[in-house]
Amino acid sequence: MATTSTDTSAGATPNEPTITVVDLFSGAGGFSAGFRAYEPAGPGSSPFRSVAAVEFDEAAAATYAANFGSAHVANIDISTWDAKPYEDRVDVVMGGPPCQGFSALNRDNLERKPPKADDPRNKLWREYMRVVTTIKPKIFVLENVDRFLKSQEFSDLEKATEDGGELSDYTLCAKVLNAADYGVPQARRRAIVIATRNDLGKPLEHPRATHSRTAVPPQPTLDEHEDQTSGTSPWVAVGPAIFSRTAPATTEINLPDRKGKPLGVVLPGPYRTTELHIGRTPTALSLARYRTIGRGGNRHDLRGKWAMVDGTKTYLSTVSWDKHNTGSGDVMGRMHLDRPSVTIRTEFYKPEKGRYLHPVEDRPITHYEAALIQGFPADFEWFGSKIEIARQIGNAVPVGLGRALAQAIHERLSTTQ
Repeated sequence: MATTSTDTSAGATPNEPTITVVDLFSGAGGFSAGFRAYEPAGPGSSPFRSVAAVEFDEAAAATYAANFGSAHVANIDISTWDAKPYEDRVDVVMGGPPCQGFSALNRDNLERKPPKADDPRNKLWREYMRVVTTIKPKIFVLENVDRFLKSQEFSDLEKATEDGGELSDYTLCAKVLNAADYGVPQARRRAIVIATRNDLGKPLEHPRATHSRTAVPPQPTLDEHEDQTSGTSPWVAVGPAIFSRTAPATTEINLPDRKGKPLGVVLPGPYRTTELHIGRTPTALSLARYRTIGRGGNRHDLRGKWAMVDGTKTYLSTVSWDKHNTGSGDVMGRMHLDRPSVTIRTEFYKPEKGRYLHPVEDRPITHYEAALIQGFPADFEWFGSKIEIARQIGNAVPVGLGRALAQAIHERLSTTQ
C-alpha cells in the first residue's frame, strides 16, 4: 500500500494526511501548480506534496525546483531515472510525455500519415509506464494531446491493463477534456487518462465540468463537434479574466539581468510572472498589419489593404494568405474579449502562428498574459531565456485543469485512507 504522512511542509493543514505526488515530464510545473492550488480548507491547505519530479529540459527543471521546494528534481533523461526509492511510497504519479508525434501540428499527424512506430517521442510514454509499474501508485494520470486516444500507443496501454498485462492491477478511464469546461479562460483540449489501482474499488472518473459553452457566443475558431457537457457557469471570457488585469506592456524588450542556479547550473532568472510583461520591437510592416486588423479580426482583414511602410507603399497581405480561403482563420488574429482564448502554444508571441494579438492593443500578447491565461500565479518564479520561458508556458497543463483533477483525486482517496 502507498503511504501517507502528516507532513505539512506543502501547506496541508495539521492532522490531514499528505498525498504524495511524483511529477514526470514535469516542465515548469503546471500540473503540480494545479494540485497545489486545490485548497479544500482555505489558503495553504493543499493536501498534495510533490516529492519528486523528472524533467529533461534544464530551464524548465530549474523553474520547477524554484517553485516546489519539497520535491527532489531530477534534470535527466527519464530512461536513466531510478524510481525504486519511491516504490510503495507515492500515492499519485502524473505527467504528460512529449506529444509531438501525435500532434495535429506535426507534419506526420494522424490525418495524413500515422506517426512512425519507432518515433522516440512516442516511446517516452513507455518510460512513464516503467515508473508506474515500479512505484505502484494508487492513481496515475497521463496527459497528452487529444489524438493520443486514437494512437497505437494508447491501444497498447489499454491492453496492458488486461489480465496478465503489466498494468493489470489498474483500471483506465480516458476522456478528452476542455480546460474551458473547468473555468480556465482558454479553450484547450487534452486527453486525460486516469488509472485507479483495483484494490481501491470503484475507478475514479473524470471531474464533472463546472463550466460550459452555454451563454457564450458562437466560437467559429473552436471545434464545433466537441462534447458540450452541461456546466453550472458559462465559459470564462479572457477579456475580463485576464486583460482587465494587465496594463499596456512596458517598453522594455529584455528580461532583467539576473542569474540563479536552483539546480547548480547558472541560468537567467528567477523572474516573477509579473516581470514577464515586456514588449517586443515589431517591424514597421508588422506594426502596420496590427493596426489594420480590427477587433476579432485576422489575416483576412489585410486583403486589399496598403500602407506606407518605411516610406514605401506596401501591400499588407501576402499572395499566400490571399489564395487561402480555407484552413485556419486564426493567423494574425486578435483574441476575442468575450470568449476563452485559443490554445496557448509555445510560440504565442508570434501572431503569424495563431490568434495571439492583444484584443485591443496593436501588439502580440506578452509572456505575462500567456502565463495568466494558463493560470500561473503572479508570484510564480521562472528560469530561462524568453524563448525557454515561452516554451515552458505553452507546454504546461493549465493550472485550473490540474486543480479540478486534484479535487477529484483528493475526494476519491479521502474515502480510502
